[in-house]
Amino acid sequence: MRIRTLTLAAASVAALLAAGLFPASASGTSRPPSAREGSVSAADLLAKVTSCSQISHGKYRTDEGTSATVPVCGRHGAVFWTADMDIDCDGQRTDECNEDTDPWFQPDTAFHQSDGLPLRSETLPYVVVPRISDIWDHSAAGIEGGSVVAVIHDDQVLYAVVGDTGPQEVIGEASYAAAEALGIDPDPATGGTASGVTYILFEDSRVSPIESHSAAVSLGERLAREFIRDN
Repeated sequence: MRIRTLTLAAASVAALLAAGLFPASASGTSRPPSAREGSVSAADLLAKVTSCSQISHGKYRTDEGTSATVPVCGRHGAVFWTADMDIDCDGQRTDECNEDTDPWFQPDTAFHQSDGLPLRSETLPYVVVPRISDIWDHSAAGIEGGSVVAVIHDDQVLYAVVGDTGPQEVIGEASYAAAEALGIDPDPATGGTASGVTYILFEDSRVSPIESHSAAVSLGERLAREFIRDN
């Protein structure tokens, strides 16, 4: 199956930094973006996901102990669901993501940067998918680490990557940076939002390197336009 890949050269990153389009913190690490990104509107994307052709074998919970109410749905070129957003602060230890700030902190992510290190939740917008189970196999659906996701909340569109996996029966989780960019409280212990987040994952797409948010935006906007055109 063909993989649609976008690689952002180091020179391009440098140009974006110089232009102020990919800002850096005082420590030199990139800061989370602010939604909305690109020119594809939330309304145009949401108009294509108003009904669900369910592809999961059952539904997911939004949290442990709640009822299973969220199906994974399919459209041409993408899968999607609408759920809550819990905060994933796993990966590299930072000021905002560590054992002191996050009671459930894990110093690793399912998918790693190009240098082999875990992802950095504080600065990289990424989405968590449930681990493979009888409910749904994300890999069989063409969704892997680095796949592009359009995350929609309150008329905002944020492009992210698939960056981690979570519990087999729970759905609706994204990184600290993704929440912060969408205006959602990113606190890993008390933050998140209970509903109203739509995740559109583009099949057979991959950002390389996975840690390049600018590459995710470029590829994501192109795939979002194709998704609107083809559905």
